[in-house]
Amino acid sequence: MCGIFAYLNYLVPAKREEILRILIKGLQRLEYRGYDSAGVAIDSSNNAEDSVSDIAIIKKRGKVKALEEEIAASTQSLDFDREFNCHIGIAHTRWATHGEPSACNSHPQRSDPNNEFVVIHNGIITNYKDIKTFLEKKGHVFESETDTETIAKLIKHIYDTKNEVNFRQLVEAVIQQLEGAFSLVFKSKHFPGECVATRRGSPLLIGVKTRYKLSADHFPVCYSKADHDHRPNLIPTTSEPQTSDKTNEKSKDARHSDKSTSNLALQRSDSTTEFQPIGPNREVEYFFASDASAIIEHTNQVIYLEDDDVAAVSEGALSIHRIKRSIDESTVREVITLKMEIQQIMKGSFSSFMQKEIFEQTESVVNTMRGRVNFETNEVVLGGIKDYMGEIKRCRRLLFIACGTSYHSAVATRQLLEELTELPVMVELASDFLDRSTPVFRDDVCFFISQSGETADTLMALRYCKGRGALIVGITNTVGSSICRESHCGVHINAGPEIGVASTKAYTSQFISLVMFGLMMSDDRLSMQQRRKEIIQGLQKLPEQIKEVLKTDEKIHSLSQELYQQKSLLVMGRGYNYATCLEGALKIKELTYMHSEGILAGELKHGPLALVDKAMPVIMIITRDNLYPKCMNALQQVKARHGQPLVICENGDEETKHMVHKTVEVPSNVDCLQGILTVIPLQLLSLHIAELRKLDVDCPRNLAKSVTVE
Repeated sequence: MCGIFAYLNYLVPAKREEILRILIKGLQRLEYRGYDSAGVAIDSSNNAEDSVSDIAIIKKRGKVKALEEEIAASTQSLDFDREFNCHIGIAHTRWATHGEPSACNSHPQRSDPNNEFVVIHNGIITNYKDIKTFLEKKGHVFESETDTETIAKLIKHIYDTKNEVNFRQLVEAVIQQLEGAFSLVFKSKHFPGECVATRRGSPLLIGVKTRYKLSADHFPVCYSKADHDHRPNLIPTTSEPQTSDKTNEKSKDARHSDKSTSNLALQRSDSTTEFQPIGPNREVEYFFASDASAIIEHTNQVIYLEDDDVAAVSEGALSIHRIKRSIDESTVREVITLKMEIQQIMKGSFSSFMQKEIFEQTESVVNTMRGRVNFETNEVVLGGIKDYMGEIKRCRRLLFIACGTSYHSAVATRQLLEELTELPVMVELASDFLDRSTPVFRDDVCFFISQSGETADTLMALRYCKGRGALIVGITNTVGSSICRESHCGVHINAGPEIGVASTKAYTSQFISLVMFGLMMSDDRLSMQQRRKEIIQGLQKLPEQIKEVLKTDEKIHSLSQELYQQKSLLVMGRGYNYATCLEGALKIKELTYMHSEGILAGELKHGPLALVDKAMPVIMIITRDNLYPKCMNALQQVKARHGQPLVICENGDEETKHMVHKTVEVPSNVDCLQGILTVIPLQLLSLHIAELRKLDVDCPRNLAKSVTVE
């Protein structure tokens, strides 16, 4: 949800104005994640001779642009021309979880009125009330309603009560008291030029920029030495987090082991585990961010932190630490070279990222299939799961677990997967799956679908299933994401960066990825070969057919002018098009703030028909598949109640066009792929209605691109 960005320059001179520009640009790159306020923290001293500087915090409710204007108004107190050889600036976009959107509740949060410690945070601290009660008894006064402020005050409390501890050790002591999910970046006036970052259950990566080649392509992890086998918990806990043993055994075990490890005097086990900058002056720049989109314009050399890693930068040297070592964990963090280009995340000539991403689907579907589908031999190979196909084919059932649009992609392909695999296929919403403590067995195969690879509910469900011995398959659009790393195998959908909060091209690429999986599962079944051939031929036609659908944009814009003042909208279909109804209705809700409902046409007589009259806008999806007669029956029922539906149908379907006044025609494809073509008009319709309502298409209110909290 929230966006974290921090910039540390070491022996790379930069004026305060330049530092602020980098911080603001980083926040702008993270705007797509969703937010309601923003803030920065920088050194406030205007005297280059000061060895220690106070910290200035500037925060503002609203858009990053409002924060930028607030910073520009600070010229009287801040010398924008002051040059720093070494400086750490932190910045944050907040999506409210504890406390209303306000400047006070925005980040960075501070430890005290003197800003001795400041922190930015993405996630939720589940035991913050216990920590807050403890700190209030010690005399700390809270200013905000946030859970994050408890972290800032806790680190100051430990600093004030313990002697001879460094910045990294303070942070290690803090995270041993925290329960929940977080990524954190700390800055302190007591440790000028130093930065400490850590994560647990929320993404965080570090970009490294030097003029010289890095001295290594990986960072060894440093493990702290414990002076005692057990350390009493600093915070007396009054209640356990509301998570059952069944749903979070792994994280619970890790949490208890953290609390019982070392005292505060943690020593570095090996000084050679630091990354030492090379070059005449050892100059280096570090960038900390929630995702790569904020870093890629500065450097393509990044390190993805793992849960409970603590990364510390001191005197330009980066080291990565863990309090305790687990048996099966990697002892190094690889330096990854990102392939993403900054042009990929820019709007270009389009009015919004969402519009750009809708029109990119002609390319993104090709990228999803490239190197995987051989249209001459009708072979499909997904390299990421190839080695596990034997185990998958022997499984008892397939479970597809996701949220939102990713869930709809599983609904869209469920019928085909049942047909091609001849296995039971369950499609589950991750939150409900966990709420029910659904039984999972060792001979199950569980697929977890997430564009970002960081969706909190999906990630928790993954860990739940993994703990019960199931094979875990991740389907994501983000290399290095948590789901990607924690799966046994997986499929990268290759849709390219998706910036708009409302997913478009990721949906169609997820759809195709699941179709390809079904084709791979049935490659050795003689009875399926003709069906497989039809589907593969349909996949080959998709890019050109998507181009044809996009040509209806002007017509859909005209139709949106008739609908944008409505308060409600029904979308109906059945069979392969039911998922399109769900996804289309979700897009309309997300972008236009209209009530919209996706209705299974087979259920029309069981309640939804009561909503239909001449004033209720209805969209129906009717294609020439084996359910065509039943869909036409539903159309007759709607018309009999004076409904005036807009119908999305196939080219040349004169029978349907004769019955209604308004249609949007799409090319014909094999039945199981028709949903890719019928969803695009609904994507365009939601876009145009939102634009006519003068709404922010890329950042709808109250929503976030990466839902990293429950």
